Amino acid sequence: MLDSLLNSTQLSVLEKALSAAALRHDVISNNIANVNTPGFKKSVVSFEDQLELAMSMQKLPIVRTHERHLTIKSAFNPEPTINTITNTSLRSDGNNVDIDSEMADLAKNSIYYDAVAQQISKYFANIKSAINEGRR
Repeated sequence: MLDSLLNSTQLSVLEKALSAAALRHDVISNNIANVNTPGFKKSVVSFEDQLELAMSMQKLPIVRTHERHLTIKSAFNPEPTINTITNTSLRSDGNNVDIDSEMADLAKNSIYYDAVAQQISKYFANIKSAINEGRR
């Protein structure tokens, strides 16, 4: 029972989203740190598109007809990826980091991180509430 609560799909998605937001923060911070580095190319984190694809796959009626077939969880597991943008340049030295855009992305990511962390907190608060109500 406890294993099913801690390994739920909802919690797994929230954990991945939190991990992706932390990785995105690191990548954006690196971009900002290298804003004046000649030839530096910025990087971005891709996660939400993969998550959307994984969630749409969950809606398909997939049935395991043999015990050795892969389960849905092991068949597709979205992971955040870092992509370097090499085909643009904002300055004559080859650097493509726009500090204003990066600062806006950092603020947006901070809000996203906080929202996901609150959802995880609510998930565990609901479990705690269910346990406490069950004792009465």
